[in-house]
Amino acid sequence: MLDIPGWIPFHRLAAVAAFLVAFVVLSFVDRPRRLMEPLRRRFLFGLPLGTLVSIGGVLSVYLFVQGGLSTWYRPLVIPFRAWSYFYPLGMVTAAFAHSSAGHLVGNLVGTLTLAPIAEYAWGHYPTRRGSTSFGSFAENPYVRALVIFPAAVFGVGLLTSVFALGPVIGFSGVVFAFAGFALVTRPLTTILAFVSGRVLRLFYDALQNPEVVATARPVFSSPWWAQIAIQGHAIGLLFGVLLGIWLVHRRGADRPSAYRSFAGVLLFAVSESMWAVYWFRGTDTFVLFRAIGVALVVSLALLVALTVSASNKPLRDHAPANSVFSAERWQVGVAVLLLATAALTGPAILPNLFTAADDDLPGQSVSVRDYEVTYAEDVPNGLTAVVDVELFGESTTTNTSGVIVKSQQRGIWTTAVSTGRLAFDGESTVRVGGLGWRDTVTAVRDGFVVSGTGESAYRVFLVSNDSVTLAHTTEPIQAEPVVAGRNISVVPTESGYDLAVSSENGSVRGPMPSQNVTTTLDGIRFVRQETFVFAEYEGTRVRVARQETYQ
Repeated sequence: MLDIPGWIPFHRLAAVAAFLVAFVVLSFVDRPRRLMEPLRRRFLFGLPLGTLVSIGGVLSVYLFVQGGLSTWYRPLVIPFRAWSYFYPLGMVTAAFAHSSAGHLVGNLVGTLTLAPIAEYAWGHYPTRRGSTSFGSFAENPYVRALVIFPAAVFGVGLLTSVFALGPVIGFSGVVFAFAGFALVTRPLTTILAFVSGRVLRLFYDALQNPEVVATARPVFSSPWWAQIAIQGHAIGLLFGVLLGIWLVHRRGADRPSAYRSFAGVLLFAVSESMWAVYWFRGTDTFVLFRAIGVALVVSLALLVALTVSASNKPLRDHAPANSVFSAERWQVGVAVLLLATAALTGPAILPNLFTAADDDLPGQSVSVRDYEVTYAEDVPNGLTAVVDVELFGESTTTNTSGVIVKSQQRGIWTTAVSTGRLAFDGESTVRVGGLGWRDTVTAVRDGFVVSGTGESAYRVFLVSNDSVTLAHTTEPIQAEPVVAGRNISVVPTESGYDLAVSSENGSVRGPMPSQNVTTTLDGIRFVRQETFVFAEYEGTRVRVARQETYQ
């Protein structure tokens, strides 16, 4: 049997070799020249230079602005979200920053596969009749590739931040704009490129983690559909569709059939879960409107297909000039798309006009420059409770619990770590900062699950720059078992935990027993065995608490 040394990355080499062999074999069967010739007719040197410049810009933001160069998997995120119009830094950076390495890679792969199609349709060489390359600034191929296309990408990114609902972050809105632009001109090619992006991402994941071992264990996670910025994706797609329709009608270019357009938009929208319309219902609770979402994506695909395939003829022949019926048919579709875009972007304007209130945070907080960090439970969410709106019976007013981060200067108020997440992990680090600086605050939880209640008595500490602050303690929790007519409670304190024994004659308290050390209260002996706490009385032994354990 062949013995392969452990230091050789055999699995990674196998994945790379498979692609190289496929490329070499296909190059002999179908020469690459057939592919490069049409690319050179539309691209400088046959390369989508505008796409590459855009990718370089997004990657630079992650590496140098967010600090991904030193902490690839844990970048600085909070100050670069689109919090409000009163915080311009977040509005400018949100579309080009990312929350994690996986988030970044996913959007770069989407850009690499979809943006070249949009750039190809735009072209580095002017196509307008009578125009010549280098005839003017706008017709200069280098300007079109290296200036105009990246500038358009930046403009669309800024629009997705300005009109996004909530403190969004990520380049996905622009990726969806690339998709919308490409779907208008080459719908089936776009779907093929989209699928090829999945293959490229699989190849990247195979190199990163060639082997994955999974075991059954409890996992804390919100629903996958509640992690999608559906509104930002939708407005990005509509921006791209509108730009694409403007281009094809301006140039008088051939347009795909309505069936192709409908199929392309529908397949893309469904594959990217644009039907996942949801709302939040309090802490860690969400509701998905699946049927409504399906109806919306089908309607969108139909509208785009009808608009792209519509002719330049007026609605009614011989209609009076400047009347409604003199409008060209495709312009009617554009008007409806503009109304849909306004309906999606309009609701974001009012919330983005508000900023964090100047009220003090509840409990004990930790200050890091202009940031305040605390832990609180069941407090009004500072971003969602400003305006109370009812939609499908769901209210925007919610209470939140967890590690709260506030910056009055930046207009930031957010629950950085939910109570459920901290209870699952036991410890979580929050990164705060700004341009050129970053710092951390770590939330640490300890506690005891009280028998028969399903509840925990616990404490939360905040650790910052070697200082420890007790931010939160729960009220005493009474265990369900009654021993010798006495009730037993677990009581969190600043220094640790106490046990309280109460009866009709009064109450006594004492320290929680540690390993090999017992506590006797009102005739009841308490012992600790590993993570369990037992009460013993005249030969009866009852478990009253269990120390929390975390994943």
